[in-house]
Amino acid sequence: MFQTFQSQSGPEHVAERVKALRALMAKSKLDAVLVPRADSHQGEYVPPSAERLRWLTGFSGSAGIAVVTKKAAVLFTDGRYTVQASAETDTDLVEVSLLPRAKLSEWLLSALGKGQTIGFDPWNHTAGEIGRLKAALAAKKIKLKPLAKNPVDAVWGKQRPKPPANPVIAQPLEFSGRPASEKLAEFQTRLKSDGQQAAILTLPDSICWLFNIRGSDVAHNPVVLAFAIVPASGKAELYIEPERLDRETRAHVAPVAKLLPPNAMAGRLATLKSQRKKVRLDPESASFWFEMKLGAAAISRGRDPCILPKAIKTEAEIAGARAAHIRDGQAVVRFLAWLDENAPNGSLDEITAVRQLEEFRRDTNMLREISFPTISGSGPNGAIVHYRVTEATNRRIRPGELFLVDSGAQYQDGTTDITRTVAIGEPDENMQRHFTAVLKGHIAVATARFPKGARGIDLDPFARRALWSIGEDFDHGTGHGIGSYLSVHEGPQSISRAGMVPLQPGMLISNEPGFYKVGAYGIRIENVVLVTPPENIGGEREMMGFETLTLAPIDRRLIVADMLSPQERDWLDAYHRHVFETLSPQLDAATSDWLKAATQPI
Repeated sequence: MFQTFQSQSGPEHVAERVKALRALMAKSKLDAVLVPRADSHQGEYVPPSAERLRWLTGFSGSAGIAVVTKKAAVLFTDGRYTVQASAETDTDLVEVSLLPRAKLSEWLLSALGKGQTIGFDPWNHTAGEIGRLKAALAAKKIKLKPLAKNPVDAVWGKQRPKPPANPVIAQPLEFSGRPASEKLAEFQTRLKSDGQQAAILTLPDSICWLFNIRGSDVAHNPVVLAFAIVPASGKAELYIEPERLDRETRAHVAPVAKLLPPNAMAGRLATLKSQRKKVRLDPESASFWFEMKLGAAAISRGRDPCILPKAIKTEAEIAGARAAHIRDGQAVVRFLAWLDENAPNGSLDEITAVRQLEEFRRDTNMLREISFPTISGSGPNGAIVHYRVTEATNRRIRPGELFLVDSGAQYQDGTTDITRTVAIGEPDENMQRHFTAVLKGHIAVATARFPKGARGIDLDPFARRALWSIGEDFDHGTGHGIGSYLSVHEGPQSISRAGMVPLQPGMLISNEPGFYKVGAYGIRIENVVLVTPPENIGGEREMMGFETLTLAPIDRRLIVADMLSPQERDWLDAYHRHVFETLSPQLDAATSDWLKAATQPI
């Protein structure tokens, strides 16, 4: 199994660990300590050795930060984790506060006195984050003190897992579509035009994309934890333990990059600083440590140059995504047919479902990993947006309830992410009404036409209008970018209230509106879509749109047909017809018959 079901932390450990941290704070003369989810690479996902927030608070979500003072502790996270955060931490000791309604700086200003000191690990906060926090705290002269050693690591001690050092592999040109030399040449041209002599890369997916390499340093993400410095001319420098690359991978990297051990990076930064080079640094993804080493005079602030080109897929990556979604769709359909046969008798539980779905994906003989821990939520557990089933929370899939399964796979040619909500037995009218409102939002996004320059924030209301009309909403974004055998969450594009980046042809993005009735059920319908090139549809401006790549039926038992417009029905029937015609030839007879029934016109 790529997924485990043990609880790796929990509220029972919080009190003793916070007490130990406070004892260390007293010795270090600190009034508060920041404990973020992020690690030194500032990616969304971190290895076990960097799970400091979870170790301290029990919270296992992918976004958050804790503050511990002498007398108080607070965990800040977002609306995705409203239920989960309170369930996983010790709420008698740790206050759970949702961002952005309660800003970190505002809490610190209210909780700390004038001139007090906050300790933080300069590796685990971005330069931009620390800059904004310093400015906000200046009014009370509260000091931010970078620490030489992470205080949580000191308390964690010998029980802390070792940092990963897994093998690095090459991503073949047939899947990447562009050689690393071409990407680097474009990168260096950008540096020269911006008057910069070098750039620092810290995000694992940027580095893997640029050098066409992959790894397994972070669970479910085929990335390598490394750093890179790219000069405006000459070979790039890849900071990683050289022994992690075998002869074949070394030969792949050698023409474009020098391999250097990570401990050589500080000296290299000192040289760049002394030579008065202008070094590009992304303040929103590079750790504050780099700013400390380079100094303000050497830094030229700018976005990581890999972010946008990585998001615009090559023809090879698009072809790979289509192939991966057909393969994955066959596995998901086998799972849904199996679920339909076995779930109504009440014999299945959430963990059994996860295991079976992974088994169907393994049967493709091309599964490299799952793309994130499967969200397998029956009944009220489905209302926990990022629910992760454990042996402690495992629940029966019961007749009369909804079952939400959000899952994905990592294949070498593409990354998938799909959510389906299924009725187990007979759904009630509220379930159907809420499901159909979510479906209407999903179809509104899938069929949207939009001009060049349109952003995710412009499309986000499409997904919510039907829910708004019945007095409902959801507290997460409608869609996130998706990598190509990389992170399942990829920027800069999103369909959300924060989606300010224009959508461009070749971008992959999820379409996943939802509805969550706490204590009862959750509903989400998610497909991956591809932004298509502009075309003339009869007006004066060319319009872009979406091609839906995900292939799996949407549960017709949960649809109130009278709530759908004729156009919405046409889209659903055409989508289901496409699903059946594409997937059925490779399915066994029984599963094909099930799929035929599941994709009948509404």
